[in-house]
Amino acid sequence: MSMNLEQLRGFVEVARVGNFTRAAEQLHLAQPSLSRQIASLEHDLGAELFVRTRGGSTLTTAGDSLLPLAKRMLADAESVRRELAELAGLERGRVRLGATPTLCISLVAEVLSAFHAAHPAIELHLSEHGSRRLLDELAGGELDLALITTSDASSAERFTVTPLLVEELVVISSATAPAVAPGATMTLAEVAALPQIVFSKTYDLRSTTDAAFADAALSPEVVLEGAEMDAVLRFVERSLGVAIVPAMVLIDRPGLRSVRLDGPTITRTISLARPADVAPPAAVRVMQRTIAATATEFAARAGATMRLAA
Repeated sequence: MSMNLEQLRGFVEVARVGNFTRAAEQLHLAQPSLSRQIASLEHDLGAELFVRTRGGSTLTTAGDSLLPLAKRMLADAESVRRELAELAGLERGRVRLGATPTLCISLVAEVLSAFHAAHPAIELHLSEHGSRRLLDELAGGELDLALITTSDASSAERFTVTPLLVEELVVISSATAPAVAPGATMTLAEVAALPQIVFSKTYDLRSTTDAAFADAALSPEVVLEGAEMDAVLRFVERSLGVAIVPAMVLIDRPGLRSVRLDGPTITRTISLARPADVAPPAAVRVMQRTIAATATEFAARAGATMRLAA
């Protein structure tokens, strides 16, 4: 059996778009050439990879099994290419970082600013999704690193997961029309009685806060549901309601006031994940150090609501 990278690239692209003609266009190949590549791969493997119809092409069971392996092989080949290019002095490298939306408007903004200032020649790519989607992208070879908040991520054997920060979720209101007195704490029952802005159900934070209210047998008064992080902060600034958010998003936001929850405190752990079976190239190692240093700075600025993970 023999497989080459061009066959694998063609296979992955056809699987992605579900059509040989469109895949050939994306790969800048003639459609017959791509068809021959896939036919040769199927012959070598002894199995059909696609069900071909007039409407498009879908993966067979064999194709579905091959897809994650093909993505990983292509990612490994790209990693080797980048390492050799860096050693040869041809380029400085590339980093593909994933992060949750909350982290993108806070920690990641600081990380990328510091990293780019120190290493402007390194190419940066950012993927913004929930933790579970980021872990899927990491497993598929689409990312080098992912900043995640899923609590059970460390149990995944495919990843090396390093906890960075433990932070509290706090209640925020407008600084111009605060819902609570400065310096006070609030119980979850008191928060439930206030008009509240809640996140989209795709947010990890939404699952966390929903579970906390359910455990306390509380039903919050929701005035707006389904907003993204930046919109939630803007709506709270304009006194539409209160929200429960991670403490770090309050840094450098004078238009918001926050109070801590009093029994039970809701926390989340921010961790850095990378593939366990791939040695990170030089640029990725530099990014890891930048993330760790920035996390330490954030913990110092946030005070009691955030600490470095043990």
